[in-house]
Amino acid sequence: MDIVKSTLQAVQERIAQAAQNAERDVNEITLLAVSKLQPVASVRALAEQGQHAFGESYVQESVAKIQALRDLALDWHFIGPIQRNKTAQIAAHFSWVHSVDRLLIAQRLSNERANHAAPLNICLQVNVSGEVSKSGVSMAEVPALARAVQNLPNLHLRGLMAIPRAEVDENKQRAQFALVRTRFEELNNMGLQLDTLSMGMSADLEAAIAEGATIVRVGTALFGKREG
Repeated sequence: MDIVKSTLQAVQERIAQAAQNAERDVNEITLLAVSKLQPVASVRALAEQGQHAFGESYVQESVAKIQALRDLALDWHFIGPIQRNKTAQIAAHFSWVHSVDRLLIAQRLSNERANHAAPLNICLQVNVSGEVSKSGVSMAEVPALARAVQNLPNLHLRGLMAIPRAEVDENKQRAQFALVRTRFEELNNMGLQLDTLSMGMSADLEAAIAEGATIVRVGTALFGKREG
């Protein structure tokens, strides 16, 4: 438990320092613990230290985990690729979905979200680097998709998510995040009233925070390297 506490504190300190360097309020930034492929015990241990937001990528694994931890007040975010036959489970068990990149998926999530439930918080995944191997809507297609998703019932469009090409140089990291932030600002200028930039992971969270990230998705720095 001491190791879990110290690891969480180390990540929180990185976030706080990055916020200070960027002259931002650290309270504007949410730490999302990426718990995919982690056992229930590891998630529970982190939750007991005050971490409440967790990100998952595999539906079958995550639903079992959510059910095993239903005694805790946790906030579950789906951050992985979305298959059409999994949208009902995602809509039923998560409060956030970060990886919407097609209108069809958004429509299915809206249709399958229970009417009595709070609207499902949505981020559009942007393929900012143009990598064929990565999911995400192209930068050019973001405005049209955002307008369409905004009009769907049972969804609340919150912002954009990106997983840029891996770079070691912080200036190159920031350049990619800046492109996402610029598109985000353009959408708000169109009247969309977005408030979320989900970007930055263990290796580049400082650059992401410098460019306006409001959610950083951290797995390795909290749990260590995963298999798979």
